[in-house]
Amino acid sequence: MTLDSLQVGERGVVVSIEGTDTVAVRLAEMGVIDGEEIELVGTAPFGDPLEFSLRGYRLSLRKAEAVRVNIEPLKSK
Repeated sequence: MTLDSLQVGERGVVVSIEGTDTVAVRLAEMGVIDGEEIELVGTAPFGDPLEFSLRGYRLSLRKAEAVRVNIEPLKSK
């Protein structure tokens, strides 16, 4: 499953990031790393970008970036 397929309020754990280019490196620098829990908290009116919560802060990603992050979904609280 990829990060862009989460629905608002759903959470997952990062498993991997596709690729080794500057986008993949930048995602890792922003805290999107293996084992990190991440939650989709909102979307823009037309669905792009997506807003996530992780490590105590909010991060907005384009769908093209979010599709590169593989996650394992977590069950709702």
